[in-house]
Amino acid sequence: MTLIAVLGSTNMDLVAYVTKAPQRGETVTGREFRTIPGGKGANQAIAAAHAGADVTIIGAVGDDTYGAQLRSTFEHSGVDTDHLRTVEGASGTAHIVVDDEGGNAIVVIPAANGTVDHLAPGDEALIASADALLLQLEIPLAAVVAGAEAARRHGVRTILTPAPAQPLPPELLAAVDLLVPNEHEATALTGHTDPRKAAAALLDQVPEVIVTLGAAGSLYAARGAEPFTVPAPQVTAVDSTGAGDTFVGALAVALAEGRPTRDALGWAAAAAALSVQRPGATASMPYRAEIDKQYAS
Repeated sequence: MTLIAVLGSTNMDLVAYVTKAPQRGETVTGREFRTIPGGKGANQAIAAAHAGADVTIIGAVGDDTYGAQLRSTFEHSGVDTDHLRTVEGASGTAHIVVDDEGGNAIVVIPAANGTVDHLAPGDEALIASADALLLQLEIPLAAVVAGAEAARRHGVRTILTPAPAQPLPPELLAAVDLLVPNEHEATALTGHTDPRKAAAALLDQVPEVIVTLGAAGSLYAARGAEPFTVPAPQVTAVDSTGAGDTFVGALAVALAEGRPTRDALGWAAAAAALSVQRPGATASMPYRAEIDKQYAS
C-alpha cells in the first residue's frame, strides 16, 4: 500500500455562498452557509486517502469544538491522526466566499497551525517510511524546511505546493523534488505571466515543476526534457475550493504507484474535475473508483 505523509495545515472552512462576491465596502446577501473541514494540509491528506493511499497527517488542531470535529473528519476519511497535535486555544479557520461561477476568495487565520514550527518526536521516522511527503505553506516555514530536509535525508520524494505564495528560501528549494504552483503562484515566484517561462525559471531551482492551469489542465516541465501540457476534463464548476489540493493529493498517489507522468497528470485532473462539481473542499473530494471512471470516460 502506498504511504503518503502530509505536513501542513488543518482548518475549519466557514463558507458563504453568494451570487456575486462583494466588492470592498459592499454588503451582499448570501444564500447558504456551511462549515466544512479544510486547510491545504488536510485537503491534500484527505484527497490522497480517497484516491487510495495510506495517509498520515502531521499538524495541529486546537482544543476547541472545531478541533474535535477536524480530528473526527480525518478518522472518518481514513487519515491517520497519530501525528496530529492538539494544542491549547483555537483551531485554524478559513473564511471563504464562493460565487455562482465557482470562484472563491479566502481569508485564513492560522491559530493552532502557527504552533507547527518544528518536527515533533516521531515525525521524521514517519516521513522516512513514506513514499512521498506533501508540503504547503500554511504552517510556519521553519517546519516546512525541516520536513523537506528530513525527506531528502531519507530519499523520500517531496512535493511542495507553494501556497500562499511567498519567497522560498534556498534551503527549502534544495530539498524539493517537485514544485506544483498554480498560474498565480508561478507568476509570484518568477515574475513571468507565461506559464512556460515561469516553469523554465523554476527549473533553475527544482528538478520538476507542474503549473496547474485550472480548466486548461496542467503544464509539466523537467530539467532536460521538453515541457508538455495535459488537458483537464471540461465540466461545469460549482465550487473550485480545494480543487488544486485534490489534484495534488491524487497526483502524489499516482506517482507513488509508478504511473507515467502524463498518465498521473490526467488521473489527477480527473479527480480535480470531479471536485469542482461539488460544494466544499474536503466534502467534494472523489474516491478512487470515481476517479478511475472519470479518467476512463
